[in-house]
Amino acid sequence: MLFSSNDIGIDLGTSTILVYVKGRGIIAKEPSVVAINTIDNLPIAYGEEARKMIGRTPDNIKAIKPLRHGVISNITITERMLKHFMEEAIGKVSLRKPRIVICVPAMCTEIEKKAVEDAAFAAGARRVEVIEEPLAAALGADIDIDKPEGSMIVDIGGGTTDIAVIALGGIVSANSIKVAGDDFDQAIIDYLKNQHHLLIGDRTAEEIKIKLGRAIPLRDDDKPITMPVKGRSTQNGYPGEKLIGDDDIYIVLKEHIEEILHGIRRVFELTPPELAADIFDKGIYLTGGGSQLYGLDIAIKEEIGVNCLRVDDPMRAVILGIQKKIMMFDKQDEMD
Repeated sequence: MLFSSNDIGIDLGTSTILVYVKGRGIIAKEPSVVAINTIDNLPIAYGEEARKMIGRTPDNIKAIKPLRHGVISNITITERMLKHFMEEAIGKVSLRKPRIVICVPAMCTEIEKKAVEDAAFAAGARRVEVIEEPLAAALGADIDIDKPEGSMIVDIGGGTTDIAVIALGGIVSANSIKVAGDDFDQAIIDYLKNQHHLLIGDRTAEEIKIKLGRAIPLRDDDKPITMPVKGRSTQNGYPGEKLIGDDDIYIVLKEHIEEILHGIRRVFELTPPELAADIFDKGIYLTGGGSQLYGLDIAIKEEIGVNCLRVDDPMRAVILGIQKKIMMFDKQDEMD
């Protein structure tokens, strides 16, 4: 570890960062959170340790997410976070700097891509390759992207939903919507505050989303699900508790689901008819943590008229695709 470099793959998500090291596999899955001491603006904790501080820190400590909607909002903190996880991956001392593959949203601008590259170089990389998330997700889902056939990927992450049609190894048409898992959480937070006068944090909102979240209304044979939610009352400031049902959360998330459906329709409008026909035959592939929302595949099928296939490991599809991209490094070097 001290005398050789390792190729590193990073899924730099708005909610979660996954780190892959060649020969070792996925060595880190941590929240994309950094705790900062506001007195000197220096990080004091990263990942899960920092996430545990959200809503529990004194005034001089602030837990922040340096990425918003899939792009870097704080370049300095992102550099430090990348450096931290790179050091965890290969150690602080290495004879050669590592090569890195990092994902970006499908519609990421050149300026945003440059910010990601700069952060990786500043963190100690010797070579950086950027790959669009839908391409990485398709590779990770074992889809043959080099065929002259259309494949549609809907990757719902924390900050963005990337929708892309892929053929012959490239993106033919795409749309990146700044609506995803984090927005689901915020909608739940707002609902509890406005309708039930109860303040909750991000962690509680995510728990509600996992247990009660749904993309379709309750059907006749569905058994309603409820859970008690604890927080702080906005009326008296004391701890409080409300009983929330999955039918409530469906209404809360409905607007965001409709935005995703609209994004899918928009990509179909931009897709050549022949490739659209391929997608109709093969179905739409769902990846990303947000794709696990109950009934999302049904909602898309009913609205778009195309079957949906949730891949076997939706949470790790992107990082598995990055792994395959890294394996191409040596082949490229041989060709060079």
